[in-house]
This record gives sequence, C-alpha cells and structure tokens, in this order.
Amino acid sequence: MSISSTHRALSLVSLILGVVLTSPGLAAPQKAGDPFDQLKGEWKGDGVVITDDGQPNKVSCTTKYQVTGGNIVQTLYCKGNDYEVNTTLKVTDRSGKIKGSWNESVYDASGTVTGTAKGDTVHALIACDKFSGRMSINVADGGLEINIVQLNEDTGTYRPAASVSLHR
Repeated sequence: MSISSTHRALSLVSLILGVVLTSPGLAAPQKAGDPFDQLKGEWKGDGVVITDDGQPNKVSCTTKYQVTGGNIVQTLYCKGNDYEVNTTLKVTDRSGKIKGSWNESVYDASGTVTGTAKGDTVHALIACDKFSGRMSINVADGGLEINIVQLNEDTGTYRPAASVSLHR
C-alpha cells in the first residue's frame, strides 16, 4: 500500500468520523440523556475523496449506528473505484465535548478524535500516526454535509481531502 492510498483511506475514515460527531448539533428535539438518538439506524451517501496528487475519487458509503445514551458505536463500509474502507468507531459526548477512538481494518489504522459541537456545526481534530486533519460538519435539510482538510506536517498547511453528503 502506498502512502497516497493510506492518506486517501484515512481521509475517508476522517470524513466518516464526522458523521458521528454531528448529533449534538441536530436541530430537532432529542430525548433527555440520549443525544445520539437521531443517528440510530442506517445512513447512505456519496462524496469525493481527494488524493495527495489532487485527483478526486468518488465514493459510496453505508453506515449503521448503535446508540446507548451519550455513547455510540458506528460500523461503516465505503467503496471507491480503487479502494475500500471498513471502520469501527466509538464516541462519547459529554456536555458538547466530543471524544472517541476509531479503528480501520483494511489499512490497519487507528486513532483519536476530539472536538466540540454547537448549534448545527461541529469542529473536530483527527489524529493518528498516519494522518492529521480538521473537519467541519453542518447539519441542514435532513442531511449531513462534511468537509475534511488534511494537515501537511512539513509545511503546516492544510489541503482539501474529502467532502460528502449523507441521508437516510
């Protein structure tokens, strides 16, 4: 596996992590003690992952959420023309502070995610030994819009890495 394909996969993993982090910003009323209730079940979507050389790659994803109170377990499968990604994610929300871990089995990667949620927007940092980046997530019109940028640790700059829309 090349470094570029690892970064593409981790960009996609980061993008999907963003789906989990959106629940505190959902506009509809939520059950007391269960902020992730609206994510229960299956979601589908399409998007683009941008490789290190700037080439866009279309992806299709299916994800399922199991929810218990402020804890969520996400299983996700995404496929593009030349790769796939398979992740498990565990996230906890404590008063708008988000913290969790993830594991990706195809590329053998794991890491952490931390962030905050306010209103309809989430800002998060994603880290592991193979990828670092930021994401912004906006909830609107019954769907999720997610944008990811990847950190170039040599220059300290960010480049677009992924964008996706998900729906039920």
